[in-house]
Amino acid sequence: MLSFPFTWMTPSGTLFATLLSGEGIPYQWSALNDLIPDAVPSRCVRNFRIAAGLESGTHEGFVFQDSDLYKWIEGAAYSLSWHPDPELEKKIDSAVSLIAAAQQPDGYLDTYYIIGGLENRWTNLRDHHELYCAGHLIEAAVAYFQITGKRALLEVALRLVNHIDSVIGPEEGKLHGYPGHPIIEMALMRLYDVTRDPAHLRLAKYLIDERGRTPLFFDLETRNYGHSTPWKSAMAGYRYYQAHEPLREQRKAVGHAVRAVYLYSGMADVARETGDATLAEACRRLWENLTEHRMYVTGAIGSSEYGEGFTLDDDLPNSTIYGETCAAIGLVFFARRMLRLEARGEYADTMERALYNGVISGMQLDGKRFFYVNPLEVDPAACEEDYNLRHVKPQRQTWFGCACCPPNIIRLLSSLENYVSDFTGETLFVHLYVGGEIKEERMTLRVETRYPWEGNVKFTVCAAEGAERTLALRIPGWCRGWRLAVNGTEVSQRPVNGYVYLKRQWQAGDQIDLNLDMPAFPVRAHPRVKADAGKAALQRGPLVYCLEEADNGKRLHELRHKWPFASTEKWEPDLLGGIVSVTSEGLRDRESDWGSGLYGETAVGQDSAALRWIPYYAWANRDPGEMCVWVRT
Repeated sequence: MLSFPFTWMTPSGTLFATLLSGEGIPYQWSALNDLIPDAVPSRCVRNFRIAAGLESGTHEGFVFQDSDLYKWIEGAAYSLSWHPDPELEKKIDSAVSLIAAAQQPDGYLDTYYIIGGLENRWTNLRDHHELYCAGHLIEAAVAYFQITGKRALLEVALRLVNHIDSVIGPEEGKLHGYPGHPIIEMALMRLYDVTRDPAHLRLAKYLIDERGRTPLFFDLETRNYGHSTPWKSAMAGYRYYQAHEPLREQRKAVGHAVRAVYLYSGMADVARETGDATLAEACRRLWENLTEHRMYVTGAIGSSEYGEGFTLDDDLPNSTIYGETCAAIGLVFFARRMLRLEARGEYADTMERALYNGVISGMQLDGKRFFYVNPLEVDPAACEEDYNLRHVKPQRQTWFGCACCPPNIIRLLSSLENYVSDFTGETLFVHLYVGGEIKEERMTLRVETRYPWEGNVKFTVCAAEGAERTLALRIPGWCRGWRLAVNGTEVSQRPVNGYVYLKRQWQAGDQIDLNLDMPAFPVRAHPRVKADAGKAALQRGPLVYCLEEADNGKRLHELRHKWPFASTEKWEPDLLGGIVSVTSEGLRDRESDWGSGLYGETAVGQDSAALRWIPYYAWANRDPGEMCVWVRT
């Protein structure tokens, strides 16, 4: 595990601290309690108070409103491991007590039905998110137990899982169903890691195996209860729920993007734990389609506002993209679980791409405003006037009625330690380069780095029992040149599946120096991607860059890269929380060559222009303006 405190994103680690301990977590607690002026009311905590009999009233918000509190608890719990905060812990404990008070005698827990009518529970697994909320409760309970040792929320989760197990399963008299919105599958696997109760693994596996089988459960449920079918006859159909066919037969990432990657994460966990080769192969097949045909350069996924999901291969529009923050977070989950299934650098590369770009772009630098949608091209005037861009915002919002993304960012970032490294057999894998200490049973490494601003990573062995160990260091896919030395002696091994393996009997004081070349470089998309034809993006290390109006003026579409590519880089500690900016040589179309007509034969000339780039995650932290990632060549 990674030992706290650690540094991430800036040499001083200030961005991480600001987003989580300093601003993000307290701000979200206030939002859940409806204390943010001019923000959309959450009503989340209020629903629990009503369900617990402490207030009177009706349920407000979405059917999945409970999950916002669970995600906040999970994120806050993880933050305690590196930033102990007695007052925050008291808030978590008060929330746990409230949740426990709302739980029903038989273990059932969902405020929508507790308030609105328990007689209707479990009648709409497709759309009413009871299992989705249960999944987030389980994840919060496991996190809080692992960090603090407190069992109160874990006991709530165990009672709820026992109740679910009595309702859903293959036995006669049970519902042969599964959730419309997955997450309980991977949550049950996290619970199984703690309890080793075979019932938890069995239930997770059942939910995976049953999905998409004939007769389709959602059809039976609709016929039995007369539900409307919002997607059945639409373009998406049951593909929206990834329930159009059994999971082992699915070949493409389809439907709602968040649901897809949450489901694939659960599949990978079940495949790893059970040794199910056919399920593992289905995960690899879906991974390949997702990352080679349906993923943006920022790690965003979900190209369409319709269904918040996927369309067809290589359809990656930049201005109308959906790119939900939760979808990029889900891609990180999926990548992490594929890494546990098999150590391949491509999984860590994608995990890093999504984390450093498509995830953290969803939160403002002060931790108080959020993006639901993460576009790669924005014109504020078009967002105001074009109906097809109604989902795209040029500024982050204070909160959302559907507030799934803000607490989801918190729970991922505060648990970053779980994504940095793995210890498998006799091999310690380092997937992400983050300053801190990595500890395993017989070895402790201190990691010092200014990554991602610089490519130098220094490892010092602080403690070792003298046993032979293999240290596997990832060479990122974006890196074209690197150097590695152990105690000053250069190592010339070639990477295997993206990792360099160093095997030796390590001693305290041993030093490993990894130097990754990190120049800015242009990135092109495959010719199949129509939206990016004749264009290039800019990347430096793991960070994708963009142009903003604040640095480059209006009409960014008039800009071009100049070839051959040349750039300068500068560390700017006082800009956007501290960034490396990139300035490259470019051209701007000369409007004065044109005239007044809309169309004509005039060949437009170009003037030299300096293109000033900032990391994509940091856009929209100044005055509203245009932004673009892809620029004509």
